[in-house]
Amino acid sequence: MTSPTPDLHGRTPWSILPALLTGFFMIMVDTTIVNIAVPTLVSTFDADLTQVGWVNSAYLLTFAVLLLVTGRLGDRFGPKPVYVAGLLVFTLSSLACGLSPTIGWLIVARAVQGVGGALMTPQTMALITRVFPPDKRGTAMGLWGSVAGVATITGPLLGGFLVEGAGWEWIFYVNLPVGVLALYFALTRLPTLPTHQRSFDVRGMLLSVAGVFLVVFGIQEGATYDWGTITGPISVWGVVGAGVVVLGVFGWWQLRLGDDALLPMRPFAERNFLLGNVAGAAVSFTMVGVYFPLTLFLQQILGLSPVHAALVSLPGSLLSGVVAPFAGRLSDRVPGKWIVSVGFAVMASGIAWAAFLVAPDLMAWHLVFPLALFSLGVSFVMSPLANLVTQGLSGRDAGAGAGAFNTNRQVGSVIGSATIVAVLTSRLATTLPAAARTAAADLPESVREEFVAAFSSGSADLSGTASMTLPDGVPAALADQVTAAAQQAVHSGFATAAGQTILVAAAVLLVGLVATLLMDRGPDRRHVPSPVPAPEPAAGQV
Repeated sequence: MTSPTPDLHGRTPWSILPALLTGFFMIMVDTTIVNIAVPTLVSTFDADLTQVGWVNSAYLLTFAVLLLVTGRLGDRFGPKPVYVAGLLVFTLSSLACGLSPTIGWLIVARAVQGVGGALMTPQTMALITRVFPPDKRGTAMGLWGSVAGVATITGPLLGGFLVEGAGWEWIFYVNLPVGVLALYFALTRLPTLPTHQRSFDVRGMLLSVAGVFLVVFGIQEGATYDWGTITGPISVWGVVGAGVVVLGVFGWWQLRLGDDALLPMRPFAERNFLLGNVAGAAVSFTMVGVYFPLTLFLQQILGLSPVHAALVSLPGSLLSGVVAPFAGRLSDRVPGKWIVSVGFAVMASGIAWAAFLVAPDLMAWHLVFPLALFSLGVSFVMSPLANLVTQGLSGRDAGAGAGAFNTNRQVGSVIGSATIVAVLTSRLATTLPAAARTAAADLPESVREEFVAAFSSGSADLSGTASMTLPDGVPAALADQVTAAAQQAVHSGFATAAGQTILVAAAVLLVGLVATLLMDRGPDRRHVPSPVPAPEPAAGQV
C-alpha cells in the first residue's frame, strides 16, 4: 500500500535534502577522517596501531550494530524526531572526542558518536523513500549517494588540512558548526510522517550486538595475542567462532519472528535485495579499509605531511563529486545493475593498480591516477546500488529496510576496518624481519645478528629505527650504516605489507562485482508514473 503524500507546507520534496545531506555528510566524513590522523594519534597518545585502529572501529561498531534498532525507532516515533535526536548526540560527542585526554577516552567518545550516526542514517533513506515519487527517487538517491561517496573520500583530505593547520582535535570540532546547521534545517524543513506500531526485539538486538562485537574484537585484536590464546581457554579464533555462532542464532531468531523481527528476512528472499546487501558490504569494506595502510605509507614511509598526503586523493574526490549525481540520474534510465557492475570493476582496477605501485621509492603523485580511478568507480556504485536495493520498499517497511541495508553496509565497514588493521599488522610481522635480513647482508657480521633479532622481536618502528644498542666506541660510520639499513628495512618491509593489504580490499571488491552481475535488471522506471496517494494505517502522528 502506498504511503500518503506528506504535508510539506507548499514546499517541494527537494526542500528536505539540505537537512538530510548536511547531517549525512558529517556522518560519512567521520568514517574516514581519522585515517589521516593515525600517525599523529600514535605519537600524541603513545599508542600502537591496534589501539588507534579502535578509534575508527569503535565508531563503526556502534554505528553498525544499532542501525536495525534505529530503523525501527524511525518507524515507531517518526523519522524526524529520531533524526534530530541523533544530530544532538553526534554533535555533542564530537565535542567530547576533541577534548579527549587519553586514547581510551577518545575510543569511548567515538563509540557514542557512532550511536548518533546510527540514529540518523536510516532516517535519511526512509525520508527520501517516503517523500519522493518513484520517478524522482533515483535523482534524489543520486545526491544522497554523491554525498556518501564524496564525504568518505574527502574525509582524509579535510582531515589533512585540519591536523596540520589546527591540530588533530579539529577533525572532531569541525562537526560542531555543521551539526548546528543541520539541526536548523531538520527542525524547519523535515516533515512529520505517519508512524507505525513496532515491537522491539530486545533479544535480537542483544544477539546482533554480541555477535558483531565478538567477530570484530577477535579480528582486530588477533595480532595482539599472536592469533592464539587470550586468557585461559579463550582463544582469538574461539572468540571469532563464538561471534559467528551468535550471529547464526540471531538469524534463526529473526526467521522465527517473521515480520516482527528486528531484521525482517522476507526481503532477503528477493535476489536483488540479498545480492545488493552483499555488494553494499563489499564496497563499504574497501572504502573504509583502503586508506588506513595508504595513509601510513604516504606519511611514515614517503615522508609526506598530512596535507600533502591528503592531496593525493583530491583529484579523485573532485571527480567523484562531479560524476555521482549523473550516475544517480542515469539509474533512472538505465538498469542500475550495469552501472553498479561497471563501478565495481573500475574500483577493483584502481585499487589493484595502487597495490602494485606501492614501493619505498614511489613518487607520491603516481598514486593520484589509481585513486582517481577508484573514486570514479565509487561514483557509479553508491546511489544506483541504494536505488536497486530500496526501490521495492513500501512506506511501512521503509525504516526497517533502510536499516537492514545500512546495517549490512556498516557491518562491512567495521569488518573492513578490523580486517585491514589485522592484515597489516600480521603482514608487518613477516615482511619487516624479511626486509631486515636483506638489509643486514651489507652490515658487518658483528652487528648483523642483533640487527635482525631487533626486527624479529617486533621492536622496530615506522620511523626507521630498531631497539638495538650498539657497543660503546662503535665508529660513527658504522652507526650511520646501521641506521640507514634500519630505515631501508622498515621502508621496504612496510611497502610490501601495505601492498599486500590493499590487495585484500581489491579481492573483496571482486566479490561485490560478482554479486552485482548476478542481480536482476530490475523494473524499467523510465516511464513509471507517480503513484496515486492512498491512505495507510498509522499508529498516530508525531
